[in-house]
Amino acid sequence: MTASLTLSRKTSAVLLALGMAATVGGALAFEHVGGYIPCALCLLQRDPYYYGIPVAVAAALSAALGGPAWLTRGLLAIVGITMLVGAGMGVYHAGVEWGFWEGPATCATTAQAVTQDAGDLLADLNAKHGPSCTEASLRVLGLSFAGWNVIASLILAAIAFAGVRSAKA
Repeated sequence: MTASLTLSRKTSAVLLALGMAATVGGALAFEHVGGYIPCALCLLQRDPYYYGIPVAVAAALSAALGGPAWLTRGLLAIVGITMLVGAGMGVYHAGVEWGFWEGPATCATTAQAVTQDAGDLLADLNAKHGPSCTEASLRVLGLSFAGWNVIASLILAAIAFAGVRSAKA
C-alpha cells in the first residue's frame, strides 16, 4: 500500500509559502519573544526559508494566473530542493548537538539577549556571547530546534514535489 500526496500546483505553492513563513516566523518568535538566542548554525538554517518563500509565492502566482505548467513546476522544484538543503543543514546541526561529529571551529553569533537596564548595556556587551552550536537551547519531545527544522523541511519538500508531480494546475 502506497500513500500518495495529491495536491494541485497552486495549492502546493500556497501551502509552501504559508508553511515556510510560519516555520521561520516561529523561529523568529522564539528568538524575539521567547528570548532564545540563535547560534550561527541556527541562523544559517533560516536561509532556505528566506530564499524559498518568494519562489513559492512566484509559483502560486504563476499557477493562479494561468502561467505555463513548466514554470510553476520548475519553481516548485526549486523550493523542494531548497527545503532538502534546509533538511540537510538541520541534520548537520542536530548531529553537532548530539556530538556525532564536530561543528564549525567558531560557532558564535553577535545576537545579544535583551538587557533589563540600559545602564548595564556595556557590561552586557562584554559579558554575553552567542550560544554554542553544540548545545541545544531547548528540546521538545527529544528534538532540538534543528531536529524540528529537519521535520518541517522534509514535509515542505514533500509538498513541493507533490506539486511538481501534479497534473492539476
